[in-house]
Amino acid sequence: MTRPIFFMIRPRVLIAVALLASLATANPNPSLPDPMEPDPNGLRPIDALDTVFLEEMTWMEVRDAMREGKDTVIVATGGVEQNGPYTAAGKHNYVLRGTTEAIARKLGNALVAPIVGFVPEGDIDPPTGHMKYPSTVSITPATYERLLTDICESFRTHGFAHIVLIGDSGGGAQEGLKAVANRLGKAWAGTKTRIDYVPQYYNHQAVDTWLETQGIRAKSEGLHDSLGMTATLMVVDPTVIRMRQRIAADKFYIDGIALAPASKTIDLGKKIIDFRSEAAAKAIRAARQK
Repeated sequence: MTRPIFFMIRPRVLIAVALLASLATANPNPSLPDPMEPDPNGLRPIDALDTVFLEEMTWMEVRDAMREGKDTVIVATGGVEQNGPYTAAGKHNYVLRGTTEAIARKLGNALVAPIVGFVPEGDIDPPTGHMKYPSTVSITPATYERLLTDICESFRTHGFAHIVLIGDSGGGAQEGLKAVANRLGKAWAGTKTRIDYVPQYYNHQAVDTWLETQGIRAKSEGLHDSLGMTATLMVVDPTVIRMRQRIAADKFYIDGIALAPASKTIDLGKKIIDFRSEAAAKAIRAARQK
């Protein structure tokens, strides 16, 4: 009777195989540092990139920025949802690329976390709210808050002194930000890290009022869009609002306001970004002093 191959292998051969397997997963060159665990205090070999976006930075750049005083991190949430016939579903995420950078640079001591691109948008099955339309991605409030909690806990572990929560979309997104800030604020009481939800960032009525002071009175077309958002997006990336296609279709306007010339609307968008970021930066400074 033929014996199973396993039992025909001698014990010392099995030991040799096990040793080879362990060597295959070890550092191939023990004289060099483990690439997965570099020296936390190693010197950065090149100049740092001029950016406030944490995901664009190397770990050494983040470490050194914190050592130089950047002890605040902005955690912003956007969303993917229907935004009418002219604007990409990721509208809020694109807007945040412009506004969060402006906020961080105004503060001078802040970095921007990777934008949280998904928020509660309605029930998934059966669909409600924005989930009735293709392109929308929704998550449950529990998932949203759990995700935000883990993100904030990560930054607390890294040593950030101030974590700021802002959101570019309304409803459940704002409620979740507030809930997480309240819960973690209580849990972290007495520690070196504070967390604040800053509702002053999400204030589209203030933007509309400011536009009126500039002599601009828009009349809603009933779209999930606005002049303020469109102008902001033209600063970040005009393709997001389909500028070329709208010009070709004679649709280059919003809420009764012509968007041409594009340079004029882009200048308006820069002013809106400055207006929103200044309000947020002021609120963040005030929150930190409490």
